[in-house]
Amino acid sequence: MYLTGIADEASQDGNVQISTTQKLGWNAIEARCLNGKNLHDVSDSEFDEFRRALDKAGVYVNAFGSAIANWGKDVRDDFSITLDEVDRAIPRMKALGSKMVRIMSYKVVEGEDLMVEERIRRLQIIVEKFADHGITALHENCMNYGGLSWQHTHELLDAIPGMKLVFDTANPVFNRDRSKEGQPWQDPWEFYQKVREHIAYVHIKDCLEPSAENGGKEVYLYPGEGQGKVREILTDLQANGYDGGISIEPHLAAVFHDAESANADAGDPVEIYYEYGCRLGSILDKLNYISKPYHP
Repeated sequence: MYLTGIADEASQDGNVQISTTQKLGWNAIEARCLNGKNLHDVSDSEFDEFRRALDKAGVYVNAFGSAIANWGKDVRDDFSITLDEVDRAIPRMKALGSKMVRIMSYKVVEGEDLMVEERIRRLQIIVEKFADHGITALHENCMNYGGLSWQHTHELLDAIPGMKLVFDTANPVFNRDRSKEGQPWQDPWEFYQKVREHIAYVHIKDCLEPSAENGGKEVYLYPGEGQGKVREILTDLQANGYDGGISIEPHLAAVFHDAESANADAGDPVEIYYEYGCRLGSILDKLNYISKPYHP
């Protein structure tokens, strides 16, 4: 098991991402954004500068948090938009030696046809294109079709051979369970248990479910302080021999899908990211987890 994180939550500056990672004693970054743009959208010069800085520091990019088919993308849009992102991502991942890419299953528009067959068709092509280059596509349970419930995730898994999962501990807390009457908030523990055998990677976030007191928005907290069942899930992962990556995504200083989040500007992002990693380390120590440096 190794520790890593989505370091753009510390800074959009690649050098700060690297230095903060090193301060935590880690040697891997889950790359997502540089200078306000996703890694598959930055210029060649920006990418090359980041890659050289990583090489110099001895820090790896273990996984890529792409924007492919994510919560901001509409399945009704021209598929060429998605394919262009895939085609830009692959050579950059190969240059970095990264073997895992986070994808989603497009946003859900209330009251609109979910176009399930088209979502599946597109994801099949996406997964196959990455697999042709030795890269595993990991679907995240977020604000997308697969994130509507664990049953929706299984529907995708059954239809798309080769696709694995990145499980996010907090996302169920603020997403409605579309498989149940009344659509209650999802249960992170139930979701995790139902998809556990397909999990290849884990995101650690924690939060409280949306409430009237918080303007109907979720409130992000340090790991183990919210309703994401972080300790329970980590305990169960250990008991079942999980030896993959555990990646922090604090969402305390900023929330990428919600610029007006109550958590935005809660403090210095670098300090928050470092503290978040330290607190996760303390939880893992109490669980007798043994982490090792990432090796590609």
